[in-house]
Amino acid sequence: MSELKLTDVAKSYGPIDVLKHIDLDIDQGELIVFVGPSGCGKSTLLRMIAGLEKITGGTLEIEGQVMNDVPPAQRGIAMVFQSYALYPHMTVRENMAFALKIAKMPASEIDASVERAAQILQLEPFLDRLPKALSGGQRQRVAIGRAIVRDPKVYLFDEPLSNLDAALRVATRIEIARLKEAMPDSTMIYVTHDQVEAMTLASRIVVLANKGIAQVGTPLELYETPDNEFVAQFIGSPSMNLLPGRITGTGATTTIALASGGTAVSSIPTEASDEGREVNIGVRPEDFVLTEDSPILTGTVDFTEALGEVTLLYFEKSEGVESVIAKLPGVQRNLRGQSVSVTAAPEKVHLFHNGVSMRRHSA
Repeated sequence: MSELKLTDVAKSYGPIDVLKHIDLDIDQGELIVFVGPSGCGKSTLLRMIAGLEKITGGTLEIEGQVMNDVPPAQRGIAMVFQSYALYPHMTVRENMAFALKIAKMPASEIDASVERAAQILQLEPFLDRLPKALSGGQRQRVAIGRAIVRDPKVYLFDEPLSNLDAALRVATRIEIARLKEAMPDSTMIYVTHDQVEAMTLASRIVVLANKGIAQVGTPLELYETPDNEFVAQFIGSPSMNLLPGRITGTGATTTIALASGGTAVSSIPTEASDEGREVNIGVRPEDFVLTEDSPILTGTVDFTEALGEVTLLYFEKSEGVESVIAKLPGVQRNLRGQSVSVTAAPEKVHLFHNGVSMRRHSA
């Protein structure tokens, strides 16, 4: 049985639909990450699970029990918000214990729960400090500790690292990963707009778009085999390049004549009926390599970004070429303004027809 099950869940505000036909099963011990563009409904879906937003259609089940009309406090969930929301006049210990005191738990049980959470989060040296004496990362750990002491069925995280600076965000992300390892049976749902957080933390990623779910899968499944052009371009940075073309050869491998004048070969098999079909090929910037023979693209480098580890090449726009980026390893000198040819291995060339991956139909 799934730990948490969403069946045809919908959310609307009057005549305005925000989310429709959300179907999702989450098993115990998973760390599920919701990602998507701003306004796609990530936080709204999380708040519906928490009971802070009313579900206007479908059912939410936790451990087999329908929770649509169950108050938030009785759902067995704990939520960590973007804002720490700590009581400034209370110590770390008092902040973590507050909800348990309100629930009138015995003092001995409260102390044991706080000590356990503090040990997991490495907060033991700070239990008697006030929040103002803590760093941003430590305050966020206290907010997480406040959730842990409640021993919930499901943890909900709503962009918990957004308020931290870049270096602290990396450190706290690692701490959350370690926290999950220390609590392997705990189910967590995590909302973020940060792809790195999603790719490094998630058991599975749920990509939301167009009021629904665009794709669900492991981080590498979404990266390597996106179901559609939206997921292909949303996952990965820089985004996947899309180039229009026409299928000119079918079979175990597929040949595509590109509008830009190049030729691509994809390992995705096609049938004779696909001959002449208009498609987009997708190539991730990091999958391009320099070539002199049968290039996918030959173009003038408009701009370069030398990052040391890699060099980004931005090609000039031309007929059939829009915003193409190549990500080459190491330092690539003196390429700006030069004509450069790039290609990619057949297994790195994706095929999309009407926005949908042709890999799905060939599987």
